Amino acid sequence: MANLETSYMGLKLKNPIIIGSCGLTNSVENVKEAAANGAAAVVLKSLFEEEIQHSLNPAANREAQQNYYTEAESYILEYSNTHDIHSYLQLIKDCKKAVDIPIIASINCMSPTEWTDFAKEIEAAGADALELNIFILPSDPHLSGEHNEQVYFEIAKQMVRTVKIPVAVKISYYFSGLAKMAMQLSWTGISGLVLFNRFFSPDIDIEKFEIKSSNVFSSPAELSLSLRWVAMLSSKVQCDIAASTGIHDGKAVIKQLLAGAQAVQIVSVIYKKGFKQIGLMLNELDNWMIRHKFETTNQFIGKMSVQKTDNPAAYERVQFMRYFAGIE
Repeated sequence: MANLETSYMGLKLKNPIIIGSCGLTNSVENVKEAAANGAAAVVLKSLFEEEIQHSLNPAANREAQQNYYTEAESYILEYSNTHDIHSYLQLIKDCKKAVDIPIIASINCMSPTEWTDFAKEIEAAGADALELNIFILPSDPHLSGEHNEQVYFEIAKQMVRTVKIPVAVKISYYFSGLAKMAMQLSWTGISGLVLFNRFFSPDIDIEKFEIKSSNVFSSPAELSLSLRWVAMLSSKVQCDIAASTGIHDGKAVIKQLLAGAQAVQIVSVIYKKGFKQIGLMLNELDNWMIRHKFETTNQFIGKMSVQKTDNPAAYERVQFMRYFAGIE
């Protein structure tokens, strides 16, 4: 067998496959099953900033919720009451006892408020790293893009100052200057960037006149978006990159590593096909490495990244003209 080991955020991983934050990583039993099937690390299901605020300061949280829609306020209160932060800390401790792979805690956040002190408790509980899933929907016409972006930097810097464990930031592609944003985020001292987070996608039931969710799971067709940006950014940022979204087989894992990712995060394929899919993906990676005479992942990680241009936008425009010119 080839050596599938890699390093992500300073964590030594036995292979590049990480189970991303999701409902499947909310129990010790599932984390054990993921590890037994070959997962190199697990990102626990995210705590939400609102949950932490509610637990630490219920009065202040109620005041903040006055700005929410009534339905949102009810949901946050109900969710916070059934998913308390103490249970999350216990989950970290129990997972660390149950498996010998890194356990990465996760927080879904959108402001650098007093909840950030809770990260110290996550560290004390034994988490090997912390992933911050940050997204601020640029829907307020009164707030500039610079204002929204500044929040990302404030959260990242605050976390790096607060804990000693590695910190990763999971971001979206909704930035007018994504390359610059990613590069500047990597300067804050974070150890990893995850490209990209996945959102609730609204749909409308035209018979019941209700808003519902759609496209809950990713599809293999979504691989190209993160692949492009991993290839562009992997040689420019000062931290490791983990690729996420659209990774459903071993070929997709190989592509992301060639583009420059140190690791990949998978979720949707596990929901669809189960944890045994991890082993199949690893076998495909192993066979490919042997076939191409790669003994270690370091020999090919980044082999197909964009390293010879300072202007990725111009590079992509050339490729568009090259491959699609003349198609009608």
